[in-house]
Amino acid sequence: MIYGNSVLFDASALMRQPAANPRTTIRRPTSADGEKVWSLVGATGSLDDNSLYCNLLQATHFASTCAIAEQNGQVVGWVSGYILPEQPDTYFVWQVCVGEAARGRGLGRRLIGDVLTRPECRAVTTLQCTITHDNEPSWGLFRAIAGKLDAQLRQLELFEKDTHFGGRHESEYVVSIGPFSPAQATALTRA
Repeated sequence: MIYGNSVLFDASALMRQPAANPRTTIRRPTSADGEKVWSLVGATGSLDDNSLYCNLLQATHFASTCAIAEQNGQVVGWVSGYILPEQPDTYFVWQVCVGEAARGRGLGRRLIGDVLTRPECRAVTTLQCTITHDNEPSWGLFRAIAGKLDAQLRQLELFEKDTHFGGRHESEYVVSIGPFSPAQATALTRA
């Protein structure tokens, strides 16, 4: 009898539908998000750590050019960036972080798209970031962004391993994508 119930239970488990992907919301960060962002970045293990204080400043002073993603009340994604003071047409992405549970769904691209479509970025026609040569996920993300924007991607060594990092960090290459229009940037926000 127990064996029969187990078989029926297992058979019903095979017929269950997989859970739907949780809904992801993207919004501007607030000061209450600083610690959550810091914890998310620290949990990835592959990103450079900033101080908790830095993430608090990003979530407040730079909230208009940063974005946070949540699923079921949990922070699962983050992009920090700013408009270059000497180049008001250029948005510089400081850091993109997507938690393991939310990867593979274009969330990094959508976070960047959310920022680029805000009124504060209406004059932005170029996207920049820095990437080490061995960071394949970032190269994939920014190549996909260039494709969605139908814009050219250019790279140039910016910070050299020995000269700028004292041999402690791989060289960083500045990546520029553009020019693009605000209308093109909306393509980044679609799932």
